[in-house]
Amino acid sequence: MCGIVGIAAKSRVNQELYDALTVLQHRGQDAAGIVTCEGTRFFLRKENGLVRDVFRTRHMQRLAGNMGIGHVRYPTAGSSSSAEAQPFYVNSPYGITLAHNGNLTNVEEIKEELFKSDLRHINTNSDSEVLLNVFAHELYKQQKLKPAAEDIFRAVERVHQRCRGGYAVISMILGHGIVGFRDPNGIRPMVFGKRESELGDEYMIASESVALDSQGYTLIRDVAPGEAVYIDAEGQLFTYQCAANPKLTPCIFEYVYFARPDSRMDGSSVYRSRLKMGEKLAEKILRERPEHDIDVVIPIPDTSRTSALQLANRLGVKFREGFIKNRYIGRTFIMPGQGLRKKSVKQKLNAIDLEFKDKNVLLVDDSIVRGTTCSQIIEMAREAGAKKVYFCSAAPEVRYPNVYGIDMPAADELIANGRSCDEICELIGADWMVFQELDDLIDSVREGVDTHFDGFECSVFNKQYVTGDIDESYLERVQAARNDGAKNQTEQGGNAIIDLHNDES
Repeated sequence: MCGIVGIAAKSRVNQELYDALTVLQHRGQDAAGIVTCEGTRFFLRKENGLVRDVFRTRHMQRLAGNMGIGHVRYPTAGSSSSAEAQPFYVNSPYGITLAHNGNLTNVEEIKEELFKSDLRHINTNSDSEVLLNVFAHELYKQQKLKPAAEDIFRAVERVHQRCRGGYAVISMILGHGIVGFRDPNGIRPMVFGKRESELGDEYMIASESVALDSQGYTLIRDVAPGEAVYIDAEGQLFTYQCAANPKLTPCIFEYVYFARPDSRMDGSSVYRSRLKMGEKLAEKILRERPEHDIDVVIPIPDTSRTSALQLANRLGVKFREGFIKNRYIGRTFIMPGQGLRKKSVKQKLNAIDLEFKDKNVLLVDDSIVRGTTCSQIIEMAREAGAKKVYFCSAAPEVRYPNVYGIDMPAADELIANGRSCDEICELIGADWMVFQELDDLIDSVREGVDTHFDGFECSVFNKQYVTGDIDESYLERVQAARNDGAKNQTEQGGNAIIDLHNDES
């Protein structure tokens, strides 16, 4: 999972790109990068770390130009080496940079095509570099000295024909403009907006609408599945549907966990969706346990807070903040190694004894992935004096790996894989627990929204992969690549490739 942004403005964009990336920091805390364009030159800075740590004054001063793109990363494929930080760059044709959120499911097949047929060399293990080279090759084949909007859209059409998976892409073509496009299933999110200035209209493309809000851009709309949006060097906006049979099936986990609550995605408010999740969950508790003895509802910060508040209101019980969060610890289900995850939970949260002592507590989390966090939090609640600890999840049981850009662990590391609710409850040490129903989760996102959804990408819950190309052999390869042992080996091996274009000074 990553965050991407592109800006075509009338003045220098380095600060706006930086500010937009800080707003999207929740989508990636592993690495950050910005590339800008002035005249016939690109200026690039990327490195591992948070946005505030990667960019110093000396780096910002060198990021010249009124067009640029930025990226924050969680690694889902390849390694976490700084060589795989984005944006990526190729010099032919024109000079092209690219930032990508998602994951290609046919990456090995495309790599072979690029090497044997397209005569292109891939320098890292990142599928984002593969995507860049496919796009660059399709532009090159048109042999245009100055590409028009229709030439760029034709290249995107070919990208859609060759690439499968979930992807939202922003690419900058040296001296020509910025293009953003979204996979034909609309799995990964993308929006674009406009801001009026004294010198003319300025445009931003980003993963979430909150990035537009922060910089004073007005949301135009979401980029449609399969659509491309192009802003040329003169500031003209062009859009075109580049896919033959697009369908809107966005990843529902965006609404559960990844997106900021103040964002709108495909016309649906993330905040409102989470309120509805809390209502639906409360209704299930009232159906299954009408005589419950819950004294207080406590969220596991931060993502579950909205759902927990509405759940408490619907149940008619007190809502309290029982945990204080250390905001400088990363997301635990993505951390490699069970030992590191367990240690980080204790560092991340601390219980307020007053809210637990002699009470029957209902803890609310957005989802349960490995079960590492919730089992330790239940233990913390008991140590703080809770009489009984109940647990509920605003999402259904996560039973299967994600293949479209979320770094879910291998299937055998998912606590719900092959287990019933009662078995999970016993493993995490709760007195009882409740999961959201998938239909209720879907209704929470759809309710009160005019958008026509063709469905949702819910594969982590139901094993239905919307691209139709995922079989057991593919999932076995995912299993081999994502288990803790494989990740630890990758981290130890590292990546010794030197990025000749990166500003390391």
